[in-house]
Amino acid sequence: MELSADYLREKLQRDLEAEHVEVEDTTPGRCATSFRVLVVSAKFEGKPLLHRHRLVNASLSEELPHIHAFEQKTLTPDQWAREQQK
Repeated sequence: MELSADYLREKLQRDLEAEHVEVEDTTPGRCATSFRVLVVSAKFEGKPLLHRHRLVNASLSEELPHIHAFEQKTLTPDQWAREQQK
């Protein structure tokens, strides 16, 4: 399996029916072992942060063992819209 920001973005978008996904490779030299993600999905509505993160982790369960560092931000569409207005 070859990890890349594009691969993770597509997988998260598909699995979580996300309306917006950003994935940044934060590895020095961009060698795909550290990532920062932002996922906006209606599936997060009414769920606490821990449950949202578990949904993301479940989506990437095969990939996470190969990732050294993983930072995630999970928002509902309403939260995302409010952040865009700032």
